[in-house]
Amino acid sequence: MFTLEEATIEKMQIAALAKEISYKELALMYLKRIADVDSCEGGLNSVLEINPDALEIARIRDEERAKGISRGPLHGIPIMLKDNINTLDKMRTTAGSIALVDNFAPYDADIVVNLRKAGAVILGKVNMTEFANFMSRGMSNGYSSLGGQVLNPYNREADALGSSTGSAVAVAANLCAVSVGTETSGSIISPSMASGIVGIKPTAGLLSGCGIIPISNTLDTAGPMARTVKDAAILLSALQGSVDYVNTLDNVSLKGLRIGIYGEMNEENTEFNKVLEHSLDILAREGANITWGISSTIKEMPWTYFGWSIIKNEFKRSIDYYLSTGNTKVRNLQDIVEFNEANSEYCLKYGQTLLLECLNETDGRLISPEYLEALNRRQSSSAALDKIFEEHNFDILIGATQHIGIAPLAGFPSGTIPVNVGQNGVPIGLYFMARKFDEALLLRTMYAVEQVIGGRFAPKN
Repeated sequence: MFTLEEATIEKMQIAALAKEISYKELALMYLKRIADVDSCEGGLNSVLEINPDALEIARIRDEERAKGISRGPLHGIPIMLKDNINTLDKMRTTAGSIALVDNFAPYDADIVVNLRKAGAVILGKVNMTEFANFMSRGMSNGYSSLGGQVLNPYNREADALGSSTGSAVAVAANLCAVSVGTETSGSIISPSMASGIVGIKPTAGLLSGCGIIPISNTLDTAGPMARTVKDAAILLSALQGSVDYVNTLDNVSLKGLRIGIYGEMNEENTEFNKVLEHSLDILAREGANITWGISSTIKEMPWTYFGWSIIKNEFKRSIDYYLSTGNTKVRNLQDIVEFNEANSEYCLKYGQTLLLECLNETDGRLISPEYLEALNRRQSSSAALDKIFEEHNFDILIGATQHIGIAPLAGFPSGTIPVNVGQNGVPIGLYFMARKFDEALLLRTMYAVEQVIGGRFAPKN
């Protein structure tokens, strides 16, 4: 008998082929679970909107399967999208903002085009930190004016982190098979860690950003969020559209794998340090070669060194262009700010300090010396990371702390898997980095590690 909770995509497809369930029944099972644990009183509040056409799409996928047609591993599988990703349907794309509540996108994001080709059933859209946590300093992770506060499924009092908060929580709580998040600097990895799931932040540029409400054209990327590495590989393959990352998982081994431990441990985080040391002991016993104390020539934190300057200068131009392609009443950043001010009771619980800084301090022409210097610093930081991989011949880097800011800001692929749980009941994950555009090795390594120390467990309802 088919059990929904913790079911992998492979198990769903086996059940569908055996006619234990239909794709429509699968979608209905997820909708019931959303009603029971998410949209109810005291629920997680991760789902923002349900696709009114989801059951009809699932029915069509059933008809196709009955005729022997399969679009691939995602055929008929219910997935969720972060609410900054365009869908040309009856759902809105709001980035969690009341200001964009009328944004029925006139076109699919490129990655959504690929998902539809792959046969996925887009079940709905999930809540997020408003404007991908680029609205105001001090905004609560997982909060949006439109959707309210997303809660951590393992501990309602703990931070669910952001900004792909709803994407992570929906997967962790078994409200969908997999989900799509977006990241500029930590917004896939951090909430994936807090919700005990697998998150992949691809190389900047691997996936098209067209049709995604932006922060930074240079740094933004979508990415898969799943309960297993294999499911993440299936979703990444569909998002990318031409590469099969699943076949690369065959015959994986940790024997001879060269792992560098990037950065220095935070001595105050003794709980994570013990988990890291224990995990690495196991990997060493499995044959991995581990080298501690790896650092780059970057002397300052990457956010202050170049990240903030890139984002601050690119945001206004990026959001203005995105809004010019849609049908919303707000047509640019100025309109958003003015709308929020006119509706401050509902829109400005945490203010809009970042929006105001970008509006008042940048003109969107991308010619300021500060911005150009930031791009140069990013390039030198990227070269420094490349040098680490080349000089030591590392296959992978693992963070000595739970999240390393250099990978997303320098454009390198990164990922996390859950390996343990903290005293507060919140999962603890390891952090992986790979060479640019080597998602295949990143996934193979994470898959191999998952087999020996994977610590995924479902939250208690």
